Amino acid sequence: MIENRLAKIMGEKKLDSRDIVKITGLDNHTVSKLYKGITKRVEISTLDKLCYALECDTNDIFKYVQEE
Repeated sequence: MIENRLAKIMGEKKLDSRDIVKITGLDNHTVSKLYKGITKRVEISTLDKLCYALECDTNDIFKYVQEE
């Protein structure tokens, strides 16, 4: 299972959705869906912008967790 850790990272960095939209230029709905974990797919360009804004790696945002 892929774990979406975007909300956790944003919380750690004290950023909200408006901050991410401002830094990345992404649409508010895109950021909101990712934050809530209700998106079904992510464009590579979106992931690139998130990594830039959060100063992190893709593995920080999405983590593979083996199901038991």
